[in-house]
Amino acid sequence: MNDLPPNDDSDQAGPGDPLDSFEEIVSAKTDRDPDLAVIEAGSRTLRTQGGPPDADVPGRPEDPEVDKALREVEAELATRWGETKLEPSVSRIAALMDVLGDPQRSYPSIHITGTNGKTTTARMIEALLGAFELRTGRYTSPHVQSVTERISLDGAPVSAERFVETYRDVEPYVQMTDAAQEYRLSFFEVLTGMAYAAFADAPVDVAVVEVGMGGSWDATNVIDAGVAVITPIALDHTDRLGETTGAIAAEKAGIIKQDATVIMAQQPVDAAQVLLKKTVDAGAAVAREGLEFGVVSRQVAVGGQVATLRGLGGEYPDVYLPLHGAHQAHNAVVALAAVEAFFGVGAQHAQTLDPDTVRRAFAAVGSPGRMEVVRRSPTVVLDAAHNPAGAQVTAEAVREAFDFSRLIGVVGASADKNVRGLLEAFEPLFTEVVVTQNSSHRAMNADELAAVAVEVFGEDRVQVEPRLPDALEAAITLAEEEGEFAGGGVLVTGSVITVGEARLLLGKG
Repeated sequence: MNDLPPNDDSDQAGPGDPLDSFEEIVSAKTDRDPDLAVIEAGSRTLRTQGGPPDADVPGRPEDPEVDKALREVEAELATRWGETKLEPSVSRIAALMDVLGDPQRSYPSIHITGTNGKTTTARMIEALLGAFELRTGRYTSPHVQSVTERISLDGAPVSAERFVETYRDVEPYVQMTDAAQEYRLSFFEVLTGMAYAAFADAPVDVAVVEVGMGGSWDATNVIDAGVAVITPIALDHTDRLGETTGAIAAEKAGIIKQDATVIMAQQPVDAAQVLLKKTVDAGAAVAREGLEFGVVSRQVAVGGQVATLRGLGGEYPDVYLPLHGAHQAHNAVVALAAVEAFFGVGAQHAQTLDPDTVRRAFAAVGSPGRMEVVRRSPTVVLDAAHNPAGAQVTAEAVREAFDFSRLIGVVGASADKNVRGLLEAFEPLFTEVVVTQNSSHRAMNADELAAVAVEVFGEDRVQVEPRLPDALEAAITLAEEEGEFAGGGVLVTGSVITVGEARLLLGKG
């Protein structure tokens, strides 16, 4: 039995003794998953900053024994394939589900794929279902700061204690599956099994599940979801999913099951054609944004926007959404249509859900690390855009929501992304850009990123700060150059990991 897939090029070393400073921890070679390394680094050095952690983004457990138990689980998970090491198969996760008794079949599911907007849409669906008094389980990835964020019950991440308990419950079955397979279960496969088991144990009334990557062979795709949600498809992970949006759509269409209802966001033409063909082949019903449902109108409001949404059953006026950007209104209407479909609106009856309940749910939605303001004077915004399409909608949202006199970008990206396209999307928006790198072994070297940035922005607009703390300090200093009331701002972007680390450094969690 092998631990690594064929042609694995990982060169990470084993973890050493605990380190005391953030920069030492995040720069140390480690065999931990990059997301987990960030958690350890930030929580140990910044726990005392900024007050209590946000409910949706937990910090380290305060109880030393619980913290120790969680670290042990994180370390064990980190010995497995990381999320960038993939074998296109669901055979291992299916085997795990079999020995667990197929917990994923004990509740109905809503399955979400696409390129951008999946996590926020999942949060919105969860909020709507919870407002209608259903017990929810939500599984999303990647996490912003803590691995426990990935598994939520009743709208909140599971506690560290429950996360550890769930892992220990499934561990014998994971080992049994490992022994019977050519390759051990991956980090993501084990987490998926944990989520499905936790949802069955709760038990939940409905699970909201976001794919990790693609669709057909994603580990989450052992559920038979009655509602399949396809958020906007764009070019990303092209080495694994395909070089065109149509090819990527073919992979993502794998979540569409027989007789399901497909909720389709606005798509490129080639992607829409592929998705519609799959829908017909599966005998599924389809509702398309812009035809069967859509955003009727929207306007900027304090802290977000107010929209009129047209769902499958009719219009919902005066919906306040505490999130910035037109893309969030589109995410909201997709989420609304998905929940309507789950309740049978449009198929079994033609009437809206209770509008006041819908408004109340949307008014309480949050999405950490997505156009999130974490500081004022100067304003610092975090957004996890990591591909050109995401960067474009983020740039549009910033222009609409803020009136910055100068905006300084802090960009740390992964080496396997289209960083030129990302930077080009932000070029008209950023006065200057500070390029940096996060702690992940996937991070693009700051100097290499700077070379691309100079080609896009020109040498005079680019500053290089390899350490993220220094990059944040430099950007805030640049934003303050015009004076306290001049309207300078900072946007930190390029990667979920960059945003998670920045969030810790700025005292959030």
